[in-house]
Amino acid sequence: MKKKRKDTAKPATRPVKAPSAGKKQPTRRKKGARTATGKPMSPAVLASAEESALAGLKERTEIGHMKAGRTPPSRSEDTRQVGATRVIDEAIRDHVVETEDEKFLQHPRAEADFVKSDPWRVLRIMSEFIEGFDVLAQTEKGVAVFGSARIGPDDPQYDKAVEVSRLLAEAGFSIITGAGPGIMEAANKGARLGGGPSIGCNIELPFEQGANPYVDTLVNFRYFFVRKTMFIKYSSAFIIFPGGFGTLDELFEAVTLIQTGKIYQFPVILMGRRYWAGLLRWLHARVLLEKKISPGDLDLLFLTDDPEEAAQAVITAFNAKR
Repeated sequence: MKKKRKDTAKPATRPVKAPSAGKKQPTRRKKGARTATGKPMSPAVLASAEESALAGLKERTEIGHMKAGRTPPSRSEDTRQVGATRVIDEAIRDHVVETEDEKFLQHPRAEADFVKSDPWRVLRIMSEFIEGFDVLAQTEKGVAVFGSARIGPDDPQYDKAVEVSRLLAEAGFSIITGAGPGIMEAANKGARLGGGPSIGCNIELPFEQGANPYVDTLVNFRYFFVRKTMFIKYSSAFIIFPGGFGTLDELFEAVTLIQTGKIYQFPVILMGRRYWAGLLRWLHARVLLEKKISPGDLDLLFLTDDPEEAAQAVITAFNAKR
């Protein structure tokens, strides 16, 4: 008897039904907002990041002083007082480490004492502007130099900051920095070597930053925006060395003011082609490509590795104003 042959043919594939018009389709599960390093966004992560950022700022500032062979002012008593100075008024503080910027930017409390209120702080802000204007009024041909506070005299960028500042000082320019260590110290040192005014605009931080020893005229500020006004008002150029968020802040502040017609003939010079290459590539490939800026905006930035080229660019731009 013949066995029946087993049918090995594959069953016909069932047709896929089109989804019903009103039927809700499954959605991909969202991962939620994350930080730039991939951590899930939450109040705890934000608080931890803020604490870590402040600790990192203090560490970078201390490293700059230590690389220059000094004890950081945050670890010692810095009694040196140069130029315009102030005594911190502890009576208007809620706790020692709270800065005036922090208090000013907080939402006002309903039953705050007048000396802890915003109207009182307006008077403090006004006095700070007056103090800055008074001390810096005689500043001529100022050039602000920005960069990392973390580097020491063994860094090649330190030597370049000394050299460009020396060249500008010899040409009659005043050098203005944030008064701290690192690139700021190098620029103030160069100003002194070139026989020009060496100016430092220090900022109140939750820890003592301290001024480098090459500052001849020192102005202390409580508020970042007052200090930034002084940098712009008394400078005719910015020289930007490799640095972090603070350096980038000053860079884009200046470019925005030029772009919007607030200041003219104001060269912004990036020192260190390799360091700034990634940022410039992103500006070209993403920001310009998506028409967030115009092609001419990128020409507001000058790029060089040569202190002589940087100094000459400043001198040429200043002479063009006359």
